[in-house]
Amino acid sequence: MEERGPSEDRKSSDGSSYADAADDGLLKEYNNDLEAQKESTPLAVEHQVSFRSKMLSLTAYFILNLALTLSNKAVLGKASFPWLLTTLHTSATSIGCFLMFGFGSLKLTPLTSRENLTLVAFSVLFTFNIAFSNVSLALVSVPFHQIMRSTCPIVTIWIYRTCYGRTYSTATYLTMIPLILGVGLATAGDYYCTLAGFTLTLIGVILASVKTVATNRLMTGSLALSAMEVLLRMSPLAAIQCIICAFLTGEVDRFRLAYASGEFSNSFGAGLLANAVIAFALNIISFQTNKVAGALTMTVCGNVKQVLTIGLGIVLFNVQVGWLNAAGTAITVLGAVWYSKVELDIKRSRALQRG
Repeated sequence: MEERGPSEDRKSSDGSSYADAADDGLLKEYNNDLEAQKESTPLAVEHQVSFRSKMLSLTAYFILNLALTLSNKAVLGKASFPWLLTTLHTSATSIGCFLMFGFGSLKLTPLTSRENLTLVAFSVLFTFNIAFSNVSLALVSVPFHQIMRSTCPIVTIWIYRTCYGRTYSTATYLTMIPLILGVGLATAGDYYCTLAGFTLTLIGVILASVKTVATNRLMTGSLALSAMEVLLRMSPLAAIQCIICAFLTGEVDRFRLAYASGEFSNSFGAGLLANAVIAFALNIISFQTNKVAGALTMTVCGNVKQVLTIGLGIVLFNVQVGWLNAAGTAITVLGAVWYSKVELDIKRSRALQRG
């Protein structure tokens, strides 16, 4: 009987070697794996979070946001120092985060020099966003400012498409129509602006959208920092920048004169303390909600907040509005409901495709 050499393969019934068949099987398996990798694009973080968690975060965000809006209105009505008030908010957030760090509730991630510079740039973006909003508001009417700010969702979509190649369904685009149209009707009034005011307001809209996207990327991108850590690292820098702006605009001198003349009572001090605590809580919830709900959803919430503030004004301050404003409020809320349904349907569809 002739012996087989070590290099000779046994033959299958069809004449091919068993080794060749095994190789073919491995090759097919490898190709299937490659195809699966091509088809499985990573889901954005907001599409991996349950609908219930999103709703809880968004509800807390709305409650605290409206509470701070009312508190800010009361504080600024007594003392119109927006830069100092923002300094108070960022300082309170810094103190709160450092206390949590001191108690061991927060761990810091080792960062490179470049990553630290990224956070410095983010703090500057935060300050510039406030600056452009405040300056532009002085050059345009409030209704015009609000209708321009309502376009933030469109700018956010543009940023994601241009910078990150993210695509959206036709239904998502269509939901933008009632969200923007509703705000326009709800805030309808005297639309007035100068060329400089329009330009600064437009820049402010872009900065606001960039800030929202950047906040989300810091927590869901390569850094993947927690909301608390982003605030711990960013808030002290923003507080320093805001107090510098307060000095440059003369707010510090005006506040010192007002304080020396006894314009502020103990009750005003208590109101400031409550305002600072609410701001700290809102910052934590806002950043966390941005992470779990997404930057686009946050800008949509900004539009809903505008019309809900009008509703609160009607109830609490007896603000008179016409039927057009009321219709705009209803359209915006319905647009937000439609947007939520579209997002939920998309999540369910992706879950079925991957399941």
